[in-house]
Amino acid sequence: MSTVGDANLGTVPVREGFAFDEQALAGWLSANVPGYSGPLVVEQFKGGQSNPTYKLATPDKSYVLRRKPPGILLKGAHAVDREARVLAGLEQANFPVAHVHGLCTDESVIGTWFYVMDLVEGRIFWDATVPGVSNAERAAIFSAMNATMGQLHMVDYKAVGLADYGRPGDYFQRQIGRWSRQYLEDDLAGRNPDMDRLIAWLSANIPANDDATSITHGDFRIDNMIFHPTEPRVLAVLDWELSTLGHPGADFAYNAMMYRMPPYIVAGLGGVDVAALGIPSEEQYLAAYCRQTGREDMPGYDYYVAFNFFRLAAIFHGIKGRVLRGTASSGQAQERVAVLPELFALAWEQARRAGAR
Repeated sequence: MSTVGDANLGTVPVREGFAFDEQALAGWLSANVPGYSGPLVVEQFKGGQSNPTYKLATPDKSYVLRRKPPGILLKGAHAVDREARVLAGLEQANFPVAHVHGLCTDESVIGTWFYVMDLVEGRIFWDATVPGVSNAERAAIFSAMNATMGQLHMVDYKAVGLADYGRPGDYFQRQIGRWSRQYLEDDLAGRNPDMDRLIAWLSANIPANDDATSITHGDFRIDNMIFHPTEPRVLAVLDWELSTLGHPGADFAYNAMMYRMPPYIVAGLGGVDVAALGIPSEEQYLAAYCRQTGREDMPGYDYYVAFNFFRLAAIFHGIKGRVLRGTASSGQAQERVAVLPELFALAWEQARRAGAR
């Protein structure tokens, strides 16, 4: 899911099945990216679960390319054109994102649609405990992450040309329908009883009168942000594939899900003594977000967390389907599949915490 802008986190030679005509790409870059000058060296980032992600290195500057994966794709998935569009809109709002140089929808260039953006240098924390910094800096990093999310949800999406980026209202009903269909239609990846009962419970318990709308990232985790090399400041938020007009509370709960998530599934704090590390508690983190966005509280919070565990489980289920079809773009895909049964169980546990029986 995440991309990497840092040599320590690493690129690898382009993996088998994901190579393309680099000469054709160089020609496109020369015509579409101001100041581009070769020669070009292409490597593939270790991250980028769904959309293959590449580092484009030149003597003067490095860029990032995100493309649709090759092969047969699920309808509506891998919409790199939407990623490029939301990045351009958010840059207008002075939100921290990488600058997009261009989108290519001509499949004759490298075989699939793609876009190219700046590579932002900085720190990516794959471990939510943020090792190697002081407690004071760790607290400031969490504060910056929380504030950045609040900033996103306060962007006037109409003013930056994103009024039609999604449909306002009925967010949970539409999202539950979308991810349920993807889960149910993927016969190759199979079914799970915890997931089946969770879908039924979520559908029957959508919070009433809860139609707040903002730009939502959809995958807002600490490892999807690039922090300044030495300061607790967010330079760029990455991976906008799941972004839409959606419910800001649900987007926040996805981020706060880290407090209930084992670290070996995704960047999580499950089982960690957060106070000993200077990290705010889940309750403090929620209260800080509410202050940032002018809310008094968030009464549907536990439902939002259960919804997000469901959605993440659906995403991992989709990765399982791609692994079985041979189209998974990341070397981490097998690890995602291995933890899927536990993630299904955790997702149902959140529903029970929110009142399911």
